[in-house]
Amino acid sequence: MPFNAGEYGRWMAQARRTLRSAEGDLMAGYYEWACFKAQQAAEYAVKALLRGLGHAPVGHSITRLLKLLEHRTGLNVPGDVMDAAMELDRHYMAPRHPNVYDEGSPFEYYSERIARRVLDYAELLLAFVEEAAARWRG
Repeated sequence: MPFNAGEYGRWMAQARRTLRSAEGDLMAGYYEWACFKAQQAAEYAVKALLRGLGHAPVGHSITRLLKLLEHRTGLNVPGDVMDAAMELDRHYMAPRHPNVYDEGSPFEYYSERIARRVLDYAELLLAFVEEAAARWRG
């Protein structure tokens, strides 16, 4: 099946925009939202690659999406990329829902240092996806 560059491109455009929005939240001190958006950006990127390859993935776990990618394509996902996905997956619910924590609100559990690290994970995921996509696009 040929690589669907249009489908890949529209999902990656949203991934990049979401990551830029996360950077804005980081600068404004909305660290919990920066982390959630970093997770979203990475999720969109992995879905971009899967959709470019003709798959219609569902779910929000980047870790599961990467395992699906490995299973369906044989692509090897390096350990650091998988570890980054696992870290990012922890920021899908926790930044948005007070009931995730026994006490306090989500924003009380996030700092600038945490947000910067999480954004670095998202950047790693986007770079991995872009490199992998380049192989299929030729």
